[in-house]
Amino acid sequence: MSKALYRKYRSKSLDEVIGQKHITDILSRAITSGHISHAYLLTGPRGVGKTSVARILAHQINDLVYDEEATNLDIIEIDAASNNGVEDVRDLREKAQIAPVSAKKKIYIIDEVHMLSKAAFNALLKTLEEPPEHVIFILATTNVEKLPATIISRTQRFSFRPITIDDTIKHLANIAKLEHIKISDDALKLIAEHSDGSFRDSISLLDQLSSLVDSDNKKTITAELIESTLGLTSSSVIDQLIEAVESKDLASVVQILTTTLDNGTSTAVLAAQLTTTIGGRIADKPQLLPLLDALIDVTKSPQPQLKLLSVLGLAAAPKQSPKSVALAAPIYEVSASIAELEKQATRKQPVEPKPASTRPIKLDVEKFDWAKLVEYTRQNHVALYSVLSKCTPELDGENLKLYTCNNFYKKKLDDTKYSPLLAKCLEEVGVFGLNIHTIPTALPPKGVHAAAIAAIMGGGEEVLLDPA
Repeated sequence: MSKALYRKYRSKSLDEVIGQKHITDILSRAITSGHISHAYLLTGPRGVGKTSVARILAHQINDLVYDEEATNLDIIEIDAASNNGVEDVRDLREKAQIAPVSAKKKIYIIDEVHMLSKAAFNALLKTLEEPPEHVIFILATTNVEKLPATIISRTQRFSFRPITIDDTIKHLANIAKLEHIKISDDALKLIAEHSDGSFRDSISLLDQLSSLVDSDNKKTITAELIESTLGLTSSSVIDQLIEAVESKDLASVVQILTTTLDNGTSTAVLAAQLTTTIGGRIADKPQLLPLLDALIDVTKSPQPQLKLLSVLGLAAAPKQSPKSVALAAPIYEVSASIAELEKQATRKQPVEPKPASTRPIKLDVEKFDWAKLVEYTRQNHVALYSVLSKCTPELDGENLKLYTCNNFYKKKLDDTKYSPLLAKCLEEVGVFGLNIHTIPTALPPKGVHAAAIAAIMGGGEEVLLDPA
């Protein structure tokens, strides 16, 4: 039985790992210098090399040659998806105490570690933080957001990147050459785009297509063959659909979309092709950004076909001009005479306010109206009103003391936002030239006896009672 291509061409050393040089360089230097951590966390999307790097790292730490077919008693791989209980972790902890059989270190590789239960994580925590000297943990996951922060903080984390299209094409071309598979450049690019940054997916697809070519006695894998096999629509149809949207040709959009779906292309695949194509052109066509954003939600809809039609239809629908909207408004009949209209216009003409004098006006204490000031702020500056309404004023000549009852309101009124606004509001109600002082206490009682009692009680506020 032949071996799958993605296994056959799996990297055997850190130097062979493609697209993750920012990780492999650090790990290689750490191994060379002997600075080995007790726990590593490898995170990133599927098919980018996390498991391969974990295995290679385990072998190179132990100075062993990595051979996928060989097994080593001191390198233990655990699939957390099927061993995620607290009992599994307790068993691991007990076995971790036993020294390695033949290697320098006993290394545990826990794949898809995010699948562990909460109790299992708690059981692993102490061992992960302070493992025996001979134990190293290498954790791998595609969902790092599901890991407890306590686990992440006890490891050295390495984030893997999706493989670039150029790196994927280069790697696939090399495999095709070694396997004597004839494939066009367009087909290589299409496989790379369809794999969504996963080496494993791209190599598996190449493996699948190579078998199809052999069975059909064809010589070359073409883009057309890939589109037919995967149920993709042709790039020319995608271009036509985008062009129809840009030209606001709604009828063509509906016709192309209907034909494409009737020919067997699924809504999810078509939405993904449109997203990929538009995403690659967005720098030249930023006007398509709203369409790209809307396409992302198509597959989340309970009715994706109708959602895709709605998204493309709205993008292609011609926009109404302001003129046409105005013409569509109802027309009201005017029954007044010209003389009456002129009279109304004269009556409703706004009176120009007189400019306020910038010269300070002598303050008439008797004309100061605190209630009028508070009401003005309530109507025009609600935020200031919410503070001012809690204060008690006391006017002493040209000094206005505001007793705020506490430091919080004093700081508000002294703030650079409220202080100028309060002065402006005073001017708006006709009061100029006041010196404003804020005091973080209540208004002290005026009577001698009341003041003495307040002093004994630690402060207080005078309240007038109704004689009735």
